[in-house]
Amino acid sequence: MSIEIRRAESVDAETVLTMLGELAAYQDQRVYVTAEVADWEEFLERPDVIVLVASVDGAVAGYVSALRRPYLWVGGDQLALDDLYVRKPFRDAGVGRQLMLALARIALPERLPIGWGLRLENTAGYRFYERIGAHLVTKTAASWSADAYERQLKE
Repeated sequence: MSIEIRRAESVDAETVLTMLGELAAYQDQRVYVTAEVADWEEFLERPDVIVLVASVDGAVAGYVSALRRPYLWVGGDQLALDDLYVRKPFRDAGVGRQLMLALARIALPERLPIGWGLRLENTAGYRFYERIGAHLVTKTAASWSADAYERQLKE
């Protein structure tokens, strides 16, 4: 088995969006994915959007996505990992590890920290990240939708 990892380009927009949809469906979150191929074509042209695609023997196996953004606590930038997704037939074959290591290679020259969140019920994710040496801290993620804060502003 040969794992190849490369940076996604705008021509990969549909493939990445398809995998994002698969991940969202797996997490029962598909309804929240409103991005379109044209959005992803633009994202993949931006230098602060990092998407790496893994292929195994020519078949697309997964991706990792991250955003380079300011990290105000440290006075520099960080890579904020958005998604790590490996398609089911390729799980437990080292694809996720190789994607994470490829992201680390991008971060290493500037020693950028890499941060991310994961759901409490994602026990397989916890085990995976612990195996690669990640420091895990329990934290609750919150989001405030435009509809919700708009209602508050009208009160």
